[in-house]
Amino acid sequence: MIDKNEKKNNSCPVSSAMNVIGGKWSMQIIFQIGREKKRFGELKRLIPAISEKMLIQELKKLTEASILHRKAYKEIPPKVEYSLTDRGIKTLPIIDQIAAFGNELIDEI
Repeated sequence: MIDKNEKKNNSCPVSSAMNVIGGKWSMQIIFQIGREKKRFGELKRLIPAISEKMLIQELKKLTEASILHRKAYKEIPPKVEYSLTDRGIKTLPIIDQIAAFGNELIDEI
């Protein structure tokens, strides 16, 4: 969630967006979740370079920013699923464009 003081101090829309999705791992997490629910272990396998601690922190940050929805089931062992909120789904076209650009770079190598 964007703090009112932060909004007053930062009128640049790009900065506002980057504060939410611009971290090293945020876009990768959003990209991997896409339109399907994912569990923590699945995300860890899909993004092997991220540490468990960092994944936990990023999931919490994205949940607090209303990009992700976290659903915890009352089971043993605990089951938690992450999915994109409506706000998170709005980021997909942006991330798809970045992925397309990345694929072009990979193809050039």
